[in-house]
Amino acid sequence: MRKLLSPAANSPAATDLALLISRVALGVILVAHGWQKFSTFTIAGTAASFGDMGIPAPDAAAVFVTAVEAIGGVALILGVLTPIAAVLNVITLLGALVLVHAENGVFVDQGGFELVLALFAGLAVITMLGAGRISVDALLGRTATAQ
Repeated sequence: MRKLLSPAANSPAATDLALLISRVALGVILVAHGWQKFSTFTIAGTAASFGDMGIPAPDAAAVFVTAVEAIGGVALILGVLTPIAAVLNVITLLGALVLVHAENGVFVDQGGFELVLALFAGLAVITMLGAGRISVDALLGRTATAQ
């Protein structure tokens, strides 16, 4: 199996590029969802929806989730305070998975957990590996990646 991977796939530069691509892609999705909760659905509408879904403390949850997605998504794109942004989003996604999506099966078109699980997995990797060297965290000397 090892021979199937190119030597570059194991390089620190490849790791940094993979982390950058993942951070930006996940960050864009999170910003979009946070902005949608804020501007399209409104915080009050999001809270009402959360209440209908059985999410505890829906008013506080709506503010928290919206902020974590929007601000945390921007932080991921920039690679600033990356572990904090990633772990906060992991926590919100775990809540979404358990409280809302797990009972609906896999497929997102049926309210399932596929998007939540994919975001969770990507953010878990970033939580564990950090932002990589192509990040504000690295410029400020606040990152260490597995090499």
